[in-house]
This record gives sequence, C-alpha cells and structure tokens, in this order.
Amino acid sequence: MRGARVLTATLCALAMASCTPVPQKKADGRVDEPLPAVTTTVPSLPPRPRELRLDDVDPCAVLSPEQRLALSLDNPPSAYVETGFGNAKACTMRSNISGNVVRLALVTVEGVGVWLSENAQVHAEQTTVAGFPGLTVRTPGMDNVCNVEVDVAEGQFLDVMFRDGGNETAVKQDTLCQGAQRAAEAAVAGLLQRR
Repeated sequence: MRGARVLTATLCALAMASCTPVPQKKADGRVDEPLPAVTTTVPSLPPRPRELRLDDVDPCAVLSPEQRLALSLDNPPSAYVETGFGNAKACTMRSNISGNVVRLALVTVEGVGVWLSENAQVHAEQTTVAGFPGLTVRTPGMDNVCNVEVDVAEGQFLDVMFRDGGNETAVKQDTLCQGAQRAAEAAVAGLLQRR
C-alpha cells in the first residue's frame, strides 16, 4: 500500500515537471525563470432587488429637503454634467456645518461593473445600499474622498461621492466612506419614493 502511494506521488511529480518548461540559459549566463500563471477573478455582485432606472431623474431632486437637512447639507444643490461619466447628470451639495461635499451622479452609459475592472485601478469593496448591491470605492492617493457606487439597473449606476471640502483638520477616509454610505442610503430611498 505504501509503495503504491510513493509510486503515485512520483508519477504526479513527473507529470508536473514535464509540463513546466525548462528555463533557457541566455548568452550572458542568466536564466529567466518562468512566471507562475496568475488568474484574477472579478467578483460578481449579487442581484439587485429590482430595476431602478435613472434616465429621467433630476439628480438635485433625489434627496428631499428633509434628507439634505439630516445629512447636514445646508447649501442649495447645484446641477451640472459630469463628463467623466459619459455626460451623466450630476448634483453637488455642500455642508457649511461639516465642510463636506456630496455629489450624486446618475450614470446611464455603463454598469457598476466598470469599478471591478482591473483598468479602474481602485480598491472596491462590496456593500449593500438599501437592499441594492454596491461598492465602496477608494482611489489610491486620494485620501480626501470616498465613493459608493450603487447597482440600480442594467447598464446604470448611482455614483455617490463624499469628500472633504477643505476642512482645517482633514477628515479621515473611513469617516468619508461612512458619509458616502449614509448619503447613498438616503439617495436610494429618495429614488424608491419617486418610483
């Protein structure tokens, strides 16, 4: 029995060795070792509870005056077009109380999976926003901002950016991410009330 195990282990080792290319010696005597095969698995998000289309939504009307007050967003909302997201309708709101800024962008040209691509070059963690799948996104080198991306519909997502608006003492990114999560929860609740 022991002999069979040794034979099996030897055959397995030989099979693996025969599949591994022998490093070639170069003219200068160096040997390049083969790189191990690396496969990256892009995590998939859980299904959304329903489609929440953004096509005809005013981004500055997503949060009610009461919701803005609860988030300490005491300045009037300001609409604009976010060219970085395919001319998405966007709205920015500032707080004189906390000094922070919230931006909502209604992205209708691509799905939230864009943040899971290796080309995104961000750190994305899965989260849930009012029952919808989402991502908390941190961009390396940008500690004064945090985004929450909400998968609201096929080929569409809600981008919620929460950033330090220039406070004397910088707000920690973890605190900004908590603010982005709260703002995203309020925004999805606002979208659900309008549907």
